Amino acid sequence: MPTKNLKPRDQRIDDALDTSGVRHRATLKQEWPLLALLLFVWCALWQDFSPANLIFGAIISLLIVTLFPLPPVVLSGRMNAWYCLQLFFWFVGQVFVASFEVAKLAVFRGKKTRSGVIAVPLRTDSDLIVTTVGHVLTLIPGSFVIDVDRSSSTLYLHYINIESQQDMDRAREAVRDIERRMIMAIGSRDEFDAIKHECGPNLMRMRGKK
Repeated sequence: MPTKNLKPRDQRIDDALDTSGVRHRATLKQEWPLLALLLFVWCALWQDFSPANLIFGAIISLLIVTLFPLPPVVLSGRMNAWYCLQLFFWFVGQVFVASFEVAKLAVFRGKKTRSGVIAVPLRTDSDLIVTTVGHVLTLIPGSFVIDVDRSSSTLYLHYINIESQQDMDRAREAVRDIERRMIMAIGSRDEFDAIKHECGPNLMRMRGKK
């Protein structure tokens, strides 16, 4: 396997511009994953998946991508329905478990609970997966993303109940587990094959193989 490539990915910004320097405009076909993600985040934040809120969220999502256009989302060309379903039920379970744990800390430890900021370098170069991992972490009680280093796919997180190096290592492994589930569900074929045969936490980035 080739060595990890940590070269900054500013080229992706250049790829989003044509030869005259004008930003490419993403089509609806390219935008639909972003629209779906925005719609999910909207409903999750309001905890309301009713038809009326879905329609209103869709309108808000369309306004966001129209008023604040981003470079086209680079898709992997692969989606596994079974792993997506597993990811969904795992996420719902994590929300319930984490909510209980945070409530328990608030009741029994209160101000004695310590938290920390940790850096977690991810293994993927996919902006879509990095973004979705960050959203999943923020929606699960007990952690949220405070910064992202796009050049190295590193997430900086505020994590609750961090008191030792062992707690930090466990938190990092939990984040990488989310990344693994994302790659299994929507990652590229090369990333999927590498994750299946992963034998340690230092899997190389699969740059340029999406």
